[in-house]
Amino acid sequence: MDEPPLPPAPPLETCYRHPEERTAVHCTRCGRPICPACMVPAPVGHHCRTCVEEARREFRRGGLRVGARGLSATRVLLGAIVAMFLLEVALGGPGSFAGGSARTLVDLGALVPVLVATGQWWRLLTAMFLHAGFLHLALNAYALWLFGTLVEGTYGRWRFLAIYLVSGFLGSVASYAFGGLDVATLTSVGVGASGAIVGLLGAFIAYNYRRRHHAIAWANLRWALTIILINVVFGLTFPGVDNKAHLGGLLAGMAAGSLADGVGPARSRPLTRVLGFAGLVALGVALAAWRTAVIRTRLAAL
Repeated sequence: MDEPPLPPAPPLETCYRHPEERTAVHCTRCGRPICPACMVPAPVGHHCRTCVEEARREFRRGGLRVGARGLSATRVLLGAIVAMFLLEVALGGPGSFAGGSARTLVDLGALVPVLVATGQWWRLLTAMFLHAGFLHLALNAYALWLFGTLVEGTYGRWRFLAIYLVSGFLGSVASYAFGGLDVATLTSVGVGASGAIVGLLGAFIAYNYRRRHHAIAWANLRWALTIILINVVFGLTFPGVDNKAHLGGLLAGMAAGSLADGVGPARSRPLTRVLGFAGLVALGVALAAWRTAVIRTRLAAL
């Protein structure tokens, strides 16, 4: 018994940019036929070069402005942490250059849980501007320059500053609120801008996640998540890394980045952003107040 003949293969189309090239592949975004020279890998299938250029323009609209006029907030923050380090060295002597003087760091506002519990709440903010030695400063300064330039260009100067400060504050709060109650932890000295810097990375993730259907944003997401993975491995491998501050800063940065992103009619309203940021700060204050009560109870029992 004869089998029915197979249906004829559909005729090949020609590439929309190269009519001499025949192809059966189409752009998964617009449906244009594309030849191998015009294919750009996408999360699903391939995009044509026209769609990629359109996505790039849409992605940049209201976003990346690295060359914008005015004083760079990233440079101001870099200047602030360098100036504070020079003050550390001036007050603590040459030894502060190598590893930091604990006494000097405490005097300048390092995060010491038992001191925060006695009412010195400003340490939850000032600790992010101090560093324990030149190597600590150099690593954080490089990361701030790299991520700060990127995130400031994406969100603009003032929203970038708000993200940085809120992330640093909530990173300090996480370190304070979820640490141990033993004497060593309560009297430990914590410094560094890493919570705020990881928060910038969190904001960058939030920004690109909302645009993940674009190839550029998807590539940015993969890069940022790789950096986060490296940070996690580093934090679990080496002692002395405050993983609680990093996680708190990351989550705060993602939340702040979502609030600062002007996507959608509600999110574009300045009042919505202000109230959202105020809510994040209020959450930090509430956590710090709760932890203060716990520590005071612990100290009273000693």
